[in-house]
Amino acid sequence: MIATPDRTPLPREFFDRPVLEVAPELLGRILVRTTPDGPIALRLTEVEAYDGQNDPGSHAYRGRTPRNAVMFGAPGHVYVYFTYGMWHCMNLVCGPEGRAAAVLLRAGEIIEGAELARTRRLSARNDKELAKGPARLATALDVDRAQDGVDACTAGDTPLRMLTGTPVPSDQVRNGPRTGVSGEGAVHPWRFWVADDPTVSPYRAHVPRRRRT
Repeated sequence: MIATPDRTPLPREFFDRPVLEVAPELLGRILVRTTPDGPIALRLTEVEAYDGQNDPGSHAYRGRTPRNAVMFGAPGHVYVYFTYGMWHCMNLVCGPEGRAAAVLLRAGEIIEGAELARTRRLSARNDKELAKGPARLATALDVDRAQDGVDACTAGDTPLRMLTGTPVPSDQVRNGPRTGVSGEGAVHPWRFWVADDPTVSPYRAHVPRRRRT
């Protein structure tokens, strides 16, 4: 018998820790997106850690900008960025204020509101693909820059909140290189996922773009 996930909000103290502690412990937690059409709930199955100004792969590596300002704020807030001129990706800020560390939410299983997620992910061949990858996850949950800075630790009326869920046992957690990260940051094994979970996205190494001649 599968235990019912704990629906209490994750406390801010959970996020106010080093990002490499927070990231693997986010697996199995539940993210709830409240929309005008109804709620969508997702169980996290894959994440990546980014360690701020100590991490060449992080958006905050070169300091604060208008784009990454939320990363320098309080833990437990949502950082959303726009990439490749097409996609949004969602992160959760970790560590003390000013540290600028965050966890990228890479993939998850839609456990409630799949009918709503399907309307936004028409190309998904099945429900396992609805949030299989960071851009797909944000699309399925209808997350964009309007949610940048949202506090995910509140229990009240909020568009995004993190719930305790059912943490994944450590022997079921795997880790390896982050997807698509180049340079020095490529060697960090800071991607974490649930072993053998069908919603986890495939690993892809960084491929340099060719210069036009």
